[in-house]
Amino acid sequence: MRGTGRAVCLGRDIDTDLIIAGRYLRTKDRSVWAAHALEDLDPALAGRLSGAVIVAGGNFGCGSSREQAAIALRDAGVVAVAAPSFARIFFRNAVNIGLPVLECEIPCRDGDQVTFDLEEGWIEAGGIRRAVSPLSPRMRAILAAGGLVPFLCGGPR
Repeated sequence: MRGTGRAVCLGRDIDTDLIIAGRYLRTKDRSVWAAHALEDLDPALAGRLSGAVIVAGGNFGCGSSREQAAIALRDAGVVAVAAPSFARIFFRNAVNIGLPVLECEIPCRDGDQVTFDLEEGWIEAGGIRRAVSPLSPRMRAILAAGGLVPFLCGGPR
């Protein structure tokens, strides 16, 4: 699986409450979650997420285990999330809903072109290429199918 997008650079310890605030979880309307993704970090950020690769510091997705955080990012149009480390539940939630996650450290400038290849195991931004921690063949297959449900049901989402 290969992807590309423009970098949206964030710091470390971005928790699931920052990704989607609890006040928006009273609805099951995913478009509401997408419209308010990362709002408490920067109210204008949700409008910049379509076609973006989030490049963050370590411990991305820490906090609660809410699956809605990964869904909000995916539905806002995030192509992938790259960070040196992820909270394990967020990491698996992202894979299960078809949002690529890349464990790596890569220098970041907002707007840089970011390209990645999960099969070959690399990410490139600002002319710098780095290896990413490999995903298992099953995780890559889940991502390629568009998430766990399509993977198990045999078709794209």
